[in-house]
Amino acid sequence: MELKTRITELLNIELPIIQGGLAYLAYSELASAVSNAGGLGQITAMSLPDRDALRKEIQKTKRLTSRPFGVNFAIGQHGRSYEDMLETAIEEGVEVITITGGNPAPVLDRLKSTAIKVLVLVSSKRQALKAEQLGADAVMAVGQEGGGHIGKEDTGTFVLIPQVAESLSIPVIGSGGIGDGKGLMAALALGAEGIEMGTRFIATKECVHAHPYYKRLIVESSELDTVVIKRKLGMPGRTLRTDFALRILEEEQKNGTYDHLKEYISGEANQKFIYEGNIDEGFGWAGQVIGRIKDIPSVEELFQQIKKEAETVQHKLNKVF
Repeated sequence: MELKTRITELLNIELPIIQGGLAYLAYSELASAVSNAGGLGQITAMSLPDRDALRKEIQKTKRLTSRPFGVNFAIGQHGRSYEDMLETAIEEGVEVITITGGNPAPVLDRLKSTAIKVLVLVSSKRQALKAEQLGADAVMAVGQEGGGHIGKEDTGTFVLIPQVAESLSIPVIGSGGIGDGKGLMAALALGAEGIEMGTRFIATKECVHAHPYYKRLIVESSELDTVVIKRKLGMPGRTLRTDFALRILEEEQKNGTYDHLKEYISGEANQKFIYEGNIDEGFGWAGQVIGRIKDIPSVEELFQQIKKEAETVQHKLNKVF
């Protein structure tokens, strides 16, 4: 089954499947596996301590794959500047940069003089139109089903994708609640030309930094086992429903200020769970798609599953029309 879209052409990839930024998890092992399987893998830049660490991770990924991969910049969410890290990615000849969180304008402006393809994560039609106006090559439209940071508007993927796709001339990538071939075909039917998956890639063998307990919870949980934290901070994010996540919600109800919540929602608290499996002192991002994740395959096996399921959907539709 061949899936050729403007996204596969833009990014020079075989399948229109993009791995999400995945804070503290998206490094060379996973990124190279996704790219080698035909999609676009990514490294998470702002989870690394400095530009030297990013340079080493990019160079390591280049040794593991000869195919395109991207670097994700989660700007405005780590309390630090990204300019030096961005310059490092440019120096290393990265082919794709994705932007999540914050104002993408400075990044897009800096990259205008380069050949780097730039994708911007959006959660509304307004944000998508602005990204296109600023010069983005494509947008990733994430519905409220997604894991990690989502939009304030609570717009679902099924509504958001066609709204954005019908309003833009640049390609749209669907995200949020997508983890298999059915999700891929649904996104394409709604007007997207590719998909981004985050949670699904955590539950793969090559996501080596994720603790086995984190992966096990993703596989064993249902679509009802997530909660949205940080709403009162104006930056809602979807996590696994654990006692610690519920405690965050309780503290948020008591006092929804950043100073009160910072120790509960910090990167350190996130790492305690995703790296150590410490469910009493940390939390893990996850989307509602956990209800559809039942195994922990290799990335290559996952891609084969997706292609097979997409073909089954195509055959069913051919019988209908």
